[in-house]
Amino acid sequence: MTIKWVYRAWYYFRQGYGTYLTFLLSYFSTLVTVYYLAIRNMPTLLDFFPRFESFAMLATVVGVPLAVGIGWVHLKRSSLYSSEALVAIESNPFNYKLQPGYVKDASGPATLLQIRLLRKLCEATGVLTPSERAEITELEKKWTTLVEGGYIGSPKRKLNF
Repeated sequence: MTIKWVYRAWYYFRQGYGTYLTFLLSYFSTLVTVYYLAIRNMPTLLDFFPRFESFAMLATVVGVPLAVGIGWVHLKRSSLYSSEALVAIESNPFNYKLQPGYVKDASGPATLLQIRLLRKLCEATGVLTPSERAEITELEKKWTTLVEGGYIGSPKRKLNF
């Protein structure tokens, strides 16, 4: 139990530090660096930005919409985000195992029961072909494995809980 808490704390730390603290620090660090090392040493630019505050304000007013536009293109118009999502899907062990909670405790068993009842109904009416019977049997085996807590497919890593 302690090791899970450590892993969760590590994840929360990375999210908070990498997404928020580092972002804010790097944003202000970039503004300060550009202003004091570049603009202050170029008299022409210093005429436009005599004070750091005016530069920071303009950089924010221009930079935020520009970053939003770049982010939108990244998510909606390029194949980069879909590639990232595909890697995340392939490496997510829950795409090969039932999620804990209602999926494992209710949805999975309900699906398995429906498969079994449908097979019985089809067998009783005699409408199943041998290939359909084999498909249903294979599907029932997979759902049984999932409901019992096992994996189907080939996950990159397995969860232990």
